[in-house]
Amino acid sequence: MNKNLLLVEDDAEIISLLKEGLRYEGFELTISRNGDSGFEKARQGDFGLILMDWMLPEMSGIDVVRALHADNIHTPVIMLTARHEELDKVEALEAGCDDYITKPFSIKELVARINAVMRRAASNIQEEGSPIRRISKGELDIDLEKRSVIIRGAEVQLTATEFNLLTLLIRQPGRVYSRKQLLDIVWDYSFEGYENTVNTHVNRLRSKIEKNPNKPEYVLTVWGVGYKFSDELGV
Repeated sequence: MNKNLLLVEDDAEIISLLKEGLRYEGFELTISRNGDSGFEKARQGDFGLILMDWMLPEMSGIDVVRALHADNIHTPVIMLTARHEELDKVEALEAGCDDYITKPFSIKELVARINAVMRRAASNIQEEGSPIRRISKGELDIDLEKRSVIIRGAEVQLTATEFNLLTLLIRQPGRVYSRKQLLDIVWDYSFEGYENTVNTHVNRLRSKIEKNPNKPEYVLTVWGVGYKFSDELGV
């Protein structure tokens, strides 16, 4: 794994804490204290992951993430935020963040999240060599190599996590995954209390691929257990 990290943060206390804690864990840290310089460093540098504060001078963390994705730069991002509202978390995920951590947080949890996101990113690279290139079900067509999704003839933009969630489910139609299993596989962590993260991503995914998200045809809820991809759709 590329252990060079970019930290975009303007709080001196947090910078000092992360500088010491993450270097102790073997990570190299490049620091930017505002959104504009963070964006430029992210564009020009080779980083395994970006730690992004939300509230930054000059350019917000959310806007930086959106700008990076518009530039086709998909370095994994963990959003660091003092915002605890569900809508804020959804906005971060929609913008393309791979994970988020609300402040205050522990170094131990942060390191676990960093390693999980980076393992997923490495796994995605390996999957590009898979002999399976496309998966089609119903009106849904997925190009695994290009990581593109076409539904009813139109391309939809999924975040990295939404794409990983969809491809996991669609590879084994009818198999039921519990929320804990999805946390373990897609998010690669299993902290208690984070099951709502799965629900949020499933809802966002449905809003993008289902005709009626309230009556899904593809990603189905198995009440009391978790989720599955419909096994009643033809190729």
